[in-house]
Amino acid sequence: MILLLVSLVLFLLMGVPVAYSLGLSALVYFLFFQPELIGVLPQRLFAGMNSYALIALPLFILMGQVMNKSGITERLINYSLIFVGRFRGGLGMVNVAASMLFGGISGSSASDTASIGSILIPEMEKRGYPKDFAAGITVASSTMGMIIPPSIPMVIYAVMAQESVGRLFLGGLIPGVMVGVLQLVFTYWISQRRRYPREEARVTPGAAFAESLRASYVLIMPVFVVGTVVMGIATATESAGLGVLYAICVGFLVTRHLKPGELLQAFRSSILTSAKIMMIIALSQVFIWVLALEHVPEAVASLVVGLELSPVAMMLLIAGIVLLAGTFIDVSPAILLLTPVFLPAVVQAGVSPVLFGVILVSGLAVGACTPPVGNCLNVCSAVSGLRIGSIFRGAALFLGANVIVLVLITLFPQLVLWIPDALMD
Repeated sequence: MILLLVSLVLFLLMGVPVAYSLGLSALVYFLFFQPELIGVLPQRLFAGMNSYALIALPLFILMGQVMNKSGITERLINYSLIFVGRFRGGLGMVNVAASMLFGGISGSSASDTASIGSILIPEMEKRGYPKDFAAGITVASSTMGMIIPPSIPMVIYAVMAQESVGRLFLGGLIPGVMVGVLQLVFTYWISQRRRYPREEARVTPGAAFAESLRASYVLIMPVFVVGTVVMGIATATESAGLGVLYAICVGFLVTRHLKPGELLQAFRSSILTSAKIMMIIALSQVFIWVLALEHVPEAVASLVVGLELSPVAMMLLIAGIVLLAGTFIDVSPAILLLTPVFLPAVVQAGVSPVLFGVILVSGLAVGACTPPVGNCLNVCSAVSGLRIGSIFRGAALFLGANVIVLVLITLFPQLVLWIPDALMD
């Protein structure tokens, strides 16, 4: 185990991507300690990706890509402007509200950052908002894309933990909305103190109703995708396929913004993103196999249980470890690495795997916005032209909302479990 961990750290320090570092450190282990098993490695690589549930992953990615190219981002921004634009700092609140809605469509924080940031960051800067504030709120609000269903990281965790995708989707609903509401409160408070501008947006019941009708095809999207799973009409994979079909119909027939060339581009982008995630999954599974051979999950479970912590104290400890790990490891490899290590201890302590999954994804969502890895920070840096440090300083206070919600769902598990238990038991 010392050789395994030391080689992993060395590869990471050399700048080798996390997925390849995991695979190479596992290879070093087998060369020294289990050379007779090297011939089995290709089989283990394939076995890591050979899961029916994982078919949902590229389909959800494609659904988000197609909806993004269908012109829905501007529609969501206009819809959000009607309800929060009249408050001071209204455009910042629109940023949060649009991310909350977009998170229920794309399932990806990086897509949220790129699509909403490319529109709202220049607009906010033009209207007098500091650029680091605009970029920071874009990055922080994008974390809802991982928590509000449908969620790509939740699908990855569901495959690893052999847990229901539908229950995980429903479990993330209340925490995701709580993050959005707290970020709206923080935005209003900061805007009042700094005297940020307000938008000229008058709301009448008729205008709100008309805009809701115009945006209805967007607003029903997450309900349609998640609802088919919850009601048992379709599996997660089938609902993802239906979501792709729905997105294509919306792009070609409703908004008419989607062109054949853009659809092909969405397919290409989805293939590349999916291939990257599948490679991470395959190489991570080899590393996880080494952990299993060395009985690391059982040892960690025994260690945690031996501390004789209450379930709440144990989950708070794990949440702290997740927050720390998220600053150094990207979301997908972190889920694949931490799930088999901590899940046995969680189950042994009587904690729901659904609660652990939501805590894991919520904590790693913060890590996606913190240096040095911070995938969303890198995306926002490319969109805004700001350095990662400046973006993080602008996002830090809003990420506090995520940490508050993470603590609350750990202390009060029913915030996660109430809806899944009510609808799926």
